Amino acid sequence: MAFEGLSEKLNHIFSKLKNKGALTELEIKNAMREVRVALLAADVNYQVAKDFIARVSEKALGEDILKSLSPAQQVIKIVNEELIALMGSENARLAVADRPPTIILMCGLQGSGKTTMCGKLGYLLKKQGKKPLLVACDIYRPAAITQLQKVGATAGVEVFEKGKTAPQITVKKALEYALANRFDTIVVDTAGRLQIDQPLMEELSDLKKILNPDEILLVIDSTLGQEAVNVSSEFNRRLDVTGIVLSKLDGDTRGGAALSVKAVTGKPIKFCSVGEKMNELEPFYPDRMASRILGMGDVLTLIEKAEQAYTEEEAKKMQQKMRNASFDLQDYLEQMDKLKKMGNLSDMVNMIPGMQGKLKGKDLEVDEDRIKRMKAIILSMTPKERHNPEIIKGSRRKRICQGSGCTIQEVNQLLRQFEATKDMMKRFSGGKRGGKLPF
Repeated sequence: MAFEGLSEKLNHIFSKLKNKGALTELEIKNAMREVRVALLAADVNYQVAKDFIARVSEKALGEDILKSLSPAQQVIKIVNEELIALMGSENARLAVADRPPTIILMCGLQGSGKTTMCGKLGYLLKKQGKKPLLVACDIYRPAAITQLQKVGATAGVEVFEKGKTAPQITVKKALEYALANRFDTIVVDTAGRLQIDQPLMEELSDLKKILNPDEILLVIDSTLGQEAVNVSSEFNRRLDVTGIVLSKLDGDTRGGAALSVKAVTGKPIKFCSVGEKMNELEPFYPDRMASRILGMGDVLTLIEKAEQAYTEEEAKKMQQKMRNASFDLQDYLEQMDKLKKMGNLSDMVNMIPGMQGKLKGKDLEVDEDRIKRMKAIILSMTPKERHNPEIIKGSRRKRICQGSGCTIQEVNQLLRQFEATKDMMKRFSGGKRGGKLPF
């Protein structure tokens, strides 16, 4: 999980402050020294960390803080506000052209995840009702065009390619094709390059002149840490990028890139990738990310994920089933699929306030595997058994075990858990009020 190490250290530092009725200047300075060490350990750029501590210290050493009855909460509030400011203050939306198509030029280092990011962005734009076109301009990496085609097929987005034709010619043809076929957005996948690779950097400059893009998005590998500062600075100097996209944020436990690139380049982080699936690209909200870092969860993102998984009609249907106690194993199976659509279970748990760091590693992995086994058990039942689980006795349980590859104990455990869930739903609904499935 991103920022896991930093989050744990900050929470440890602030927990020591919470035990004190009032804070002295020395205690605040010592705490800020520990915060600086935590930021550097998270691979935050040295100058960025230094400036951040200076701003927080200046506010935290104010007379009102030192005399406050709850100084620890106010110090945390200051840190939260400064983290938000450090990462950009507010969500930065994609620019939209006055006349279609909107042109988005993607760039980044080799191996930054840029091609996959093009597919994820195309998928997101399509969900928003747009008609995107992916353009393959990486003619140097073996199978790069094939990879984009596969990514596009998974995302359900068309890919335009001209083989090994020079990228400058390909983008001109792509623009003509997009206009003729009424695509409203073009996402151009360029070759990955080093910031010192002059010929390829010049090629990017050529594409910028030809396309006059509305957005130039730099894809940064979150695991780069402080090196992300050097990469983003050079790309920004050469291209004047309009925004940053963080890839592999789900696998980065330090998170230094996210806390450094905005401060160094002045350009906003617009998206972050939180998984390998096409739907695991999220708009970047500095306030929500700061909340995650400080262990306060991210309820708004969790709600948005739930809204994407459930239609209003489905929610009403489930509410009615809760009211009349008609919830059955088929519904239970459907809820598991909905839960999977919401994304990684570990990430969702950590969005719940107070739960960050409470469940990790094997605890969550076991839960994921258990859901798969539970689905296998239910899928091995007949429709009648799913609607009337009380009829599942000895011989039926044995047949279900053979069909699912699970044990009698696992089948019994599923049925007990299902009954417990039904009882909980009854309590939540109270027979009158609706509620949500309490997974």
